[in-house]
Amino acid sequence: MITSESQVIVRYAETDMMGFVYHGNYFAWFEIGRTDLFKSLGISYKELEKQGYRLPVLEVSAKYLRPAFYDDTLTIITTLCDKPVLRFNLKYEIKRGDELITTGTSTHAFIDATGHPVRPPSWAVERLVKAFEI
Repeated sequence: MITSESQVIVRYAETDMMGFVYHGNYFAWFEIGRTDLFKSLGISYKELEKQGYRLPVLEVSAKYLRPAFYDDTLTIITTLCDKPVLRFNLKYEIKRGDELITTGTSTHAFIDATGHPVRPPSWAVERLVKAFEI
């Protein structure tokens, strides 16, 4: 299991008329967590894309437990539970301090630029294997 933490501060533009964070923004925060997790392993989305790989979202879900508000400092905890082969699953927790406010999951696949499923590049596999061994 590999975990990373990222922080965001809720911007006013991310809230709705009720003062709550608009629900779609949580998915953008999941993406922040996902890219930060990969970056912490030395795997850059930019480099993957340069080499012709894509990581589309196949499925995503969120469970909203408590609302977030303007100027809240939130921690995004992202967990990769299993070594990716063609697909991989991530779990997310978003907390305000110690309070869990949102949970979620996403499933992704490695594909090439034409949309066909492929195995991840060997250099990325090496970094993931090493991270799982620690």
